[in-house]
Amino acid sequence: QVQLVESGGGLVQAGGSLRLSCVASGSIFSINTMGWYRQAPGKQRELVAAISSGGSPNYVDSVKGRFTISRDNAKNTVYLQMNSLKPEDTAVYYCKARLSLLSKLYDYWGQGTQVTVSS
Repeated sequence: QVQLVESGGGLVQAGGSLRLSCVASGSIFSINTMGWYRQAPGKQRELVAAISSGGSPNYVDSVKGRFTISRDNAKNTVYLQMNSLKPEDTAVYYCKARLSLLSKLYDYWGQGTQVTVSS
């Protein structure tokens, strides 16, 4: 089993910053992509940012220039630095890790952390 635990969410005013962390533990074999998703009330879950095992990031257009994803492979941890936060960034943020074993891929999710941005 693999567990993902997020932390760092909270309440912040518009223009503020938060840093999310997600630590993977358990039967870790090979972590490929790690990513952050978010889901606002009444909306579908969407990809915010992802980072490959080699460190190549990609972002949804709405967060480009404001959010930065990074990872520490030695610690099985992925981070999301969120700057210039806007009320529309309010959502539950979920961490996802894609692991590979014997040519098969397995996705694991964290429990989510709430981010609330007040105007």
